[in-house]
Amino acid sequence: MKPYLLGIDIGTSACKVAIFRKDGTVVASGTGDYPVYYPKPGWAEQNPEEWWSAVCQAIKDCLKKGQVDSADIAGIGIDGQSWSAIAIDQDGKVLTNTPIWMDTRAEDICERLNKEIGADQIFALAGNSLQPSYTTAKILWYKEQMPKIYDQIHKILQSNSFIAYRLTGVISQDMSQGYGLHCFDMQHGTWNDEMCEKLGIPRQFLPELVPCHQVVGRVTALAARESGLAEGTPVVAGGLDAACGTLGAGVLYPGETQEQGGQAGGMSICMDTYAADPRLILGYHVVPDRWLLQGGTTGGGGVMRWMEREFGDYERSTSAEKGKSSLEQFNDKAEAVSAGSDGLVFLPYMAGERSPIWDPDAKGVFYGLDFSKTKGHMIRSAMEGVAYALEHNLQIAESTGAEVKELRAMGGSANSRLWTQIKSDITGKPIVVPSSDTATTLGAVILAGVGVGMYKDFEEAVKLTVKVTRKHEPDMENHKIYEKQFQTYLELYEQLKCIMKKTGGAKQ
Repeated sequence: MKPYLLGIDIGTSACKVAIFRKDGTVVASGTGDYPVYYPKPGWAEQNPEEWWSAVCQAIKDCLKKGQVDSADIAGIGIDGQSWSAIAIDQDGKVLTNTPIWMDTRAEDICERLNKEIGADQIFALAGNSLQPSYTTAKILWYKEQMPKIYDQIHKILQSNSFIAYRLTGVISQDMSQGYGLHCFDMQHGTWNDEMCEKLGIPRQFLPELVPCHQVVGRVTALAARESGLAEGTPVVAGGLDAACGTLGAGVLYPGETQEQGGQAGGMSICMDTYAADPRLILGYHVVPDRWLLQGGTTGGGGVMRWMEREFGDYERSTSAEKGKSSLEQFNDKAEAVSAGSDGLVFLPYMAGERSPIWDPDAKGVFYGLDFSKTKGHMIRSAMEGVAYALEHNLQIAESTGAEVKELRAMGGSANSRLWTQIKSDITGKPIVVPSSDTATTLGAVILAGVGVGMYKDFEEAVKLTVKVTRKHEPDMENHKIYEKQFQTYLELYEQLKCIMKKTGGAKQ
């Protein structure tokens, strides 16, 4: 067996590529940036061709940095952001930018379909409420607003399946990304032709469903020339980034829970029985015969990236002198502020909000500013606001019968010991941190490793590759402070949601 596996992660702000050994050791990693376009209020879209260009460059950089011969890569796994709607024609040409998970332009379409078909009937089949951020309404938006493009559509792809297509020339659809379409039968893992017809989605637009670890094809000669990979390298279907990150954090068994700290926030609870709730998100795990009951928020690590970009000029200018990055300096400022930020509360609804409130018009809010507040207060309250959003989703999940005893953190936010401790204090749950920066790409390569036979099964793969680096126990005195603050967090949204609706930008 060849010694290496390669993982590709199609994130929101950048792609990540990493080469791993069988034991989970990272040989080399690289990134490639691409923009998010916001052409109108409520719109957020990306160009899949820019994903592909970034992926090719990152692969070449990885191979060079790690001094790896591409012929020594045994398999390739791909994960990607959720709820894309990549329209390709018969020749595989991308017809338009894809709306991404933050996009809410199709709100009116969802309202109409929920009335015409019945929100309960849609939910009963799909296990998810029909919301504008999902793939379903984006396809129908093409039909209503871009008819010339719509008429040329051959297939609709997801982010990881698009990269798999570019690598292999094979069109596929993995099980974990099926949840983006409301004609996907969540209990049985199949497309439902009757619901396709009711929704107005042509069945021929949808690729056949395959397990996430299934080899769907091999790197073509063209893809090899563009990416630097070896022709003939096996490529598995891959899956949803949150689900791959969940696997990469070591979540295999019912009740185990991943806490997500990437651009978006949230959690994924592993389940072996079907358990849908309209306030949450339900999808298939990348591990067969498992579901993930998820909370997905727009406010995650992206909140801190926004704050650093807009308010971090001084910290960036002094980073060389102080020997600390701007984000490390932000962390220090926040750590100097007491739990609860002296009454400053942040609502992290920076692109509307997904679960559990499902409000595309929700807005970010700082409440409690006065002359005593500092930049440190604002940074800490932003961290706390993201953690409150996590707690909100966890409370909803536990009210449905899910049991969460411990969280396994992943994503860049988990590198902040302070932020991770805040999440532990607010939720009142222990948090363990595996190798947070590589959890998502590790999950993708585990799929590849199982698919090509490097690992005999998922249990062996996790045992060999997932290593816990630290553990946080909740400070229950801080937890008491946060319990009171959390009620303010909930009440703020309830008091402001009517104003948000009146002034929301999704329809303007």
